[in-house]
Amino acid sequence: MYSIALSAVALLAALPTTLAQTHTTCNPLNTTSCPNMPALGGNATFEFNATSGGMNPNIWKKENAGSVDYSDKGTTFTVDRRGDAPYIQSTFYLFFGRSEVIMKAAPGQGIVSSAILQSEDLDEIDWEFLGGNKTTVLTNYYGKGNNTYDPARGKDFTVDAAPQDDFHNYTIDWTKERIQWWLDGKMIRELKYADALNGDNYPQTPMNIRLGVWAGGDTENNPEDTVTWAGGETNFDDGPFTMTVQKVYAQDYTTAKEYSWENMDASGSWEKVKVIEGKSTQLEEINKPHGVKNRWNALSKTAQIAIIASIIGFVVVCACIIGFCCIKQRRAGRREFAALQAQQDKEAAELLQYKQQYAAGRSGYGRI
Repeated sequence: MYSIALSAVALLAALPTTLAQTHTTCNPLNTTSCPNMPALGGNATFEFNATSGGMNPNIWKKENAGSVDYSDKGTTFTVDRRGDAPYIQSTFYLFFGRSEVIMKAAPGQGIVSSAILQSEDLDEIDWEFLGGNKTTVLTNYYGKGNNTYDPARGKDFTVDAAPQDDFHNYTIDWTKERIQWWLDGKMIRELKYADALNGDNYPQTPMNIRLGVWAGGDTENNPEDTVTWAGGETNFDDGPFTMTVQKVYAQDYTTAKEYSWENMDASGSWEKVKVIEGKSTQLEEINKPHGVKNRWNALSKTAQIAIIASIIGFVVVCACIIGFCCIKQRRAGRREFAALQAQQDKEAAELLQYKQQYAAGRSGYGRI
């Protein structure tokens, strides 16, 4: 289920689609019953860390074996053993738009990290990173699942800093006229509609965001061509292999509630996508506060002050009650002590009186 992009040095054979991340549960080019796609209908920033509450499961859906965990450093995607291939996909779609992913690719021979846009009819735009290659990054695209070898499609670009050593911003800016790949604010590639095999393979239908890591060098689950392209056989004893995502920014260039396939035909043209206007439920869900910090920040200053005042008031009341109880207890203690002291004084006086009477009696007896 992971995207296999063949560069100029790859073998000519096309890779089996069962190995690709190009997966769809309902291809609208083959059926007329595919459900509508929830639109982002705006823009949103996602902080993938523990402070923000991590990933919202209503917005990001985890797929496949392997762990996806979040911490203060970001969300980690880990290949720990053979067969692991964790990735997440957004439940919202962009109909032309922009995605920015701040991430650190996973190291390791044969390990492939990816940040892609993909549609249900298998349009696709890729960033891919080979764990054993610290000098280049791969950009790629597909139209309608056409992954036949084309040296002009998948292009490697030399980078100044290794993708596996630090975090970088990998951006895709996508319109109906062109696609741009940006690395840390610098555009490194532009593809125009007319240059994508005369537009026939130009990605142009609503896409969601998919982020993940997999072992292309897994010799038991991948063919030799895939292992060679991925950089060689993966030694799982060297793992775990971890990719980390800190932040994602997404912008939908169409403001809509949903996108529908009801008018789609075999052309897969963007002009056949029906835009359903309305308020995006996905954007409403995203804007709900998630995590303690976000819920607090979402409150108005008046509400925050009221809550703080209530807490202070509660503490003061508790302190007063405790103080009152202490004072009351001390007063009761003093009363008890005074009563005890009075009793002791009384007993001492009675004893003294008894002694005096006894002594007087003894003295009178001696004079008789």
